[in-house]
Amino acid sequence: MGGRHLSEPYLSVYGHVTVDQIISIERFLDPGITADALSKKTTLGGTGPNIAVSAARLGCPTALCAFVGPDFPAKYMDLMRDSGLVMDEVVTLEDEETSTCVIINDRDLVTRVFFYQGPQGHADETGVRLDRMARVSERVHFCTGQPSYYISLMRDLRGGPAIGLDPAQEVHRVWNPDLVGQAMPMADVLFCNELEAETLQRYLGIGDVLDAGPSLVVRTEGDKGSLARVDGETVRIPAVKAARAVDVTGAGDNYRAGFYAALYRGYEVPEALLMAASVASFAVEEVGALNNTPIWDQVVERAEPYLGEIC
Repeated sequence: MGGRHLSEPYLSVYGHVTVDQIISIERFLDPGITADALSKKTTLGGTGPNIAVSAARLGCPTALCAFVGPDFPAKYMDLMRDSGLVMDEVVTLEDEETSTCVIINDRDLVTRVFFYQGPQGHADETGVRLDRMARVSERVHFCTGQPSYYISLMRDLRGGPAIGLDPAQEVHRVWNPDLVGQAMPMADVLFCNELEAETLQRYLGIGDVLDAGPSLVVRTEGDKGSLARVDGETVRIPAVKAARAVDVTGAGDNYRAGFYAALYRGYEVPEALLMAASVASFAVEEVGALNNTPIWDQVVERAEPYLGEIC
């Protein structure tokens, strides 16, 4: 692993690069009545940087393949670059605005989310094909973004890098049975959580997402751990206990980052999934997906007591 050139990543990640605006209010009011914001916090978000930055910080040579607009804050570009990411295919499109997510929470933690897709959501229309990094990677991870754009890339990459499919929450509203049916035969790895698994099962007409077809299917189950089908064999991966649980939002993205970082280091799949669970356990200890990335020795130390629980 030490001989890979920086410009030739082990992993390429596709997903939204988003500016998150998190606002708290006392309560939601009737339409037409203004509610005062009690607090407002703006952060870097999106599945793209959440997975890619975490993987890079964990020592896995990683490229991010994504679109932003000229409004994207320079400090977030610096944050991604400082993580060690290969940024050759983070492309600024002058006539676009960056993906934005506005999250409003009231005092009872009732949440309303408003999401602007930005160019990642209509990548076909940009006329820009992001494929140079993927072609020199060993693994490619497709997460949120325009399905038809990703399916086209997957077709061109067949026979090359191992392809990971991870529609995430967009499986419910952006993907459909036809799109999932096109993508699934080209995927080597499928990631989902329990709720996403139900939608995938309905789309595919199967009773268990673990039977979806890829050689590796991973279904995360929160504090119950995760279940995987590895080359036809079902494997239960325990949850790794966090010191405290503050914010679970970025746990899934960090799980994926930890998995790829472990594969890069030569771990077999079951052990790599345990390392993934260990990385996720650090993420939930602080607010924000990227605010508590461990060093690899910490990942291994926390995971080791659970090695005997893989079954």
